[in-house]
Amino acid sequence: MAEPEGPVPQSVRFAYATGAIAYGIKDNGFSVFLLLFYNQIIGLDAGMVGLMLFFALVADAIIDPSVGHLTDRTRSRWGRRHPWLYASALPIAGFWILLWMPPEASDTVQYAWLFFFAMLVRMSLSLNEVPSVALAPEMTPDYHERTALLGLRSLLGWTGGLIILAAAFGLFRLADPEHASRDDFFAYAVTGAAIMFITVMTSALGTHRRFARPVSGEVHHPGLRDMLEVARFRPYQILLLAFFFAFANQGVTFALSSYLLAFVWKLGPTEQVIYSLVLFLGVGTALVLARKAGLVWGKRITAMRLVVAGNLIGVLPYALVVLGWFPTTGTTTAIALYFGLVVLSTGAGIAVMITALSMMADVTTAYQQESGKAQEGTFFAGYFFTQKCVTGVGILLSGQVLRLIDFPANARPDTVAPTVIDSLALLYVILTLSFGLATAWALSRFPIDRKPDAAHVEIVR
Repeated sequence: MAEPEGPVPQSVRFAYATGAIAYGIKDNGFSVFLLLFYNQIIGLDAGMVGLMLFFALVADAIIDPSVGHLTDRTRSRWGRRHPWLYASALPIAGFWILLWMPPEASDTVQYAWLFFFAMLVRMSLSLNEVPSVALAPEMTPDYHERTALLGLRSLLGWTGGLIILAAAFGLFRLADPEHASRDDFFAYAVTGAAIMFITVMTSALGTHRRFARPVSGEVHHPGLRDMLEVARFRPYQILLLAFFFAFANQGVTFALSSYLLAFVWKLGPTEQVIYSLVLFLGVGTALVLARKAGLVWGKRITAMRLVVAGNLIGVLPYALVVLGWFPTTGTTTAIALYFGLVVLSTGAGIAVMITALSMMADVTTAYQQESGKAQEGTFFAGYFFTQKCVTGVGILLSGQVLRLIDFPANARPDTVAPTVIDSLALLYVILTLSFGLATAWALSRFPIDRKPDAAHVEIVR
C-alpha cells in the first residue's frame, strides 16, 4: 500500500489511537478481575481458573498468525485492514458481556463457559487489534513518528482501561470483598461492552478516508513460505524473546494485583480508586520517558534501562514488607509511599512497551528493505501470539501461586494469616524480578538501529 504523503494529521492519529481502548478494557478485565470473579464470586478453584484462562489464551493465540496472514492477503476497495476493523466491533461487545454471565450450574459447566467465552472474546479482539496495529507502519515511515503514534495509542489504551478500572473500584466496587456481587460484575461488563463497540467503530471510521484504500502497484500474495521467512528473521526472533519475558511478568503482575492491593496493602474502595488515578500518572510519565529517552539513547538502550529500573522499583516495596522494613501497611504513610513507587514503576514499564512496539514497526521496515515484501500483519500477529500465550503463562503461574500458599476462597483481608500474605509478596518479588532481568538481557541482543542522519532503519552487523 502506498504511504500517504506528509505527517499524519492529529485528528487521524487520535481516531486511530482510540481503537486501543477496547483492548485496554479487555486487558484490565482479564488481568485484574476475571480470576477474582470466578474464584471469589463464583467460587471456583483459583488454580483451575488460571488453567482454563491459559488454555483459552493458547487456543486464541494459535489463531493470531492466521489473522495476520489473512489481513496481509486481503484485497478490497477498503484496503487490507479496514474490513476486519468493522467486522470485529459487534462480536467483541457481545462476547464480552457473555463472559461475565456464567450460568448457575455445576463447576464443570462453569469451567467450560469460562474457557469458551474467554477464547471468543480474545479471538474477536484479535480480528481488530492485529490489523489495527499492523496499520501503524503503513501510516508513517518516520522512525520517531512511529514512537509518537504508538505512544498515543498506548496512552488511550491505558486511559480507557484505567477509566473502567476506576469505575470498577469506585462505582461497581468489584474489589471490595464485602460488597461485590454478580450483578455488579454484570453492570461492569455491559458498560465495558458499550465503550468497546463505540471506540472500535470510531477508530475504523476515523482512519477510513486516509487509509482505507486498495493496494496499489504489484500485489504480493504471502503464503506459508513467507510466514516461515518472517519467523526466521533474526531481529524478529530476538524481539519476540524479549516480549516473552515481558508478558510473563505482566501476566503475573496483573493477575495478582487485586490480591496484592486488598491483602498486602489493605486498600479500601476509596484508595483503590486513587490507585487507578496513580496508574494514570504513570501512563503520563511513560509518554515522556519513551519519547525523550528514545531521542537521547535510542530505542534499544531506552528499553533495556527502563525495564531494569521499573522492575527494581516495582518489587522494592514488597521486598521491604517481607523484611519488615516498610511502614505498617494500611496506614496513610505506607499507602502514599507505595503510590509514589507505583507511578515510577508503571511509567517505566509502559515506556518499555511503547518503545518495544515501535521497535517491532522498525523490524517490519528492515524486513521489507531486505526482502521487498510488506508483511506487517504477519509480524504483529506473532507479537500478539506471544503476548497471549505468555500472558496466559503468567496467569497460570498466578493461580498456582495462590494454590501453593493455600490462599483461601471467599477471603476477607482480616481473615488471611500474615504468613500467607508474606508468602504471596515474596513469590511475587521472585517471579517479577526474574522475568524483568530476563527481558533486559533479551533486549540487549536486539540488532536494529538507525543512524542519526538516516531515513531508514538498518541491521547492525
